[in-house]
Amino acid sequence: MNNYSDSLINFIESSPSSFHVVSNCENMLRENGFEKLDFSSDWDLRCGGRYYTAPYRTTLFAFTVPNDMNDNMAKIRFAGAHTDFPCFKIKPAASLKEHDYLKLNVESYGGVILNTWLDRPLSIAGMVAVKSDDPFKPQLKLVDFKRPIAVIPNLAIHMNREINKGIELNKQTELSPVIAMLEKSLNNSADNIKDVLFLNTLAKEIGVDPEDILDFDLNLYVCEKGTLVGLNNEFISCPRLDNLTSVLALTLGIMEDKSFDKENHDTENGNAEKHDVKNDDVVSRRSKTLNIIALYDNEEVGSRSKQGADSMLSNILITKIYSRFGYSTSSIYDRMTDGLMFSVDVSHALHPNYLSKNDPALFAELTKGVVLKFDSTQKYASDAEALAIAAALCKSNGIPYQKFANRSDMTSGSTLGSIASKWLPMKTVDLGVPLLAMHSAREMMGSKDQESLTRLMKLFFS
Repeated sequence: MNNYSDSLINFIESSPSSFHVVSNCENMLRENGFEKLDFSSDWDLRCGGRYYTAPYRTTLFAFTVPNDMNDNMAKIRFAGAHTDFPCFKIKPAASLKEHDYLKLNVESYGGVILNTWLDRPLSIAGMVAVKSDDPFKPQLKLVDFKRPIAVIPNLAIHMNREINKGIELNKQTELSPVIAMLEKSLNNSADNIKDVLFLNTLAKEIGVDPEDILDFDLNLYVCEKGTLVGLNNEFISCPRLDNLTSVLALTLGIMEDKSFDKENHDTENGNAEKHDVKNDDVVSRRSKTLNIIALYDNEEVGSRSKQGADSMLSNILITKIYSRFGYSTSSIYDRMTDGLMFSVDVSHALHPNYLSKNDPALFAELTKGVVLKFDSTQKYASDAEALAIAAALCKSNGIPYQKFANRSDMTSGSTLGSIASKWLPMKTVDLGVPLLAMHSAREMMGSKDQESLTRLMKLFFS
């Protein structure tokens, strides 16, 4: 297993919910010299600084300020990805009972391939809101059970002889995970136990009293860890490749930006060792770029939320940064329209068993590198100039890449690129790694492709 594959699989295993994704990215950024900012406070920024902010627990921005924020400089390089993924969410009334079976009351989130979740060991992760002394500020606690506690059992073929001809699963009646068998006692009926058992278990997991739990945002996730597959380990089979491949690549990419004032940073931290500059031209280019990553939530359900790409968050962020250095509203708009955005999300790969689903000329294959995506209806936000920039970066640095378009008589899922560029009118290109089984409980990618994407993002920012 190469370092990129290993890092990706470990990152995904430790990120079973969008809350954990953001928490893990915060830890990585903090360990690499990024300073946390309160999104709703005034910011004391400095040229050469490295910062991150999480306005909501499932959304994060990180940015590096160039060494010179002169009005004629400081162009924007912006890259976006999303922290959410198709799954099952647990409803507020979490428990259901059928005879003495205890089940979870769930709903699907995003475009789930339903039958891929059957008969798999499932666990629970997310965030729990707990009572505090201030009703306007509940305690928010991350939770990850880290063990199999649920399963959605299939119906035996003997009871449905037509199952291999295809079956439509009812989301309300046929996809409830089983989590326990209820036992009656002299003092409690099975119905009474049903109402308290799940909350008691959840409270014990986070170390609080059950009556102190006010609400929660919890999802099921597949417990099986990602693994390499193939005669020569060509593939990765793993949950949540869409879109944690992009989240990790963007985070590593922004961390690679060395434009910050390392000499002053080291001196402030008791290390007087000077930065060894070997390429003045590269450092000069870096000093002219405001680099930003945006990790949004709710892409899988349309991005229409306060923490999604279809919100004012990105505009507020950019305005706060530039205004801190004396830019007028007009000059901020100039920087936006002169900026460059990479919308980084996964792409469909050519399926060897369904060749007819692809365009005959513009298709992507696993292990062949980053996919640059085109769609004339702007499902993908790419324009020719931005596509050329991405292709030139790949070509000049030996990064494998390929181009993709949908069949002319088919459509595909959109990305956050068109949505985000509505608020940030920059040159934009949609790109990402190719996947098979997109939106399955376990997806499949080429083990070399994460390296290609990460290298591209590091170049983009440095």
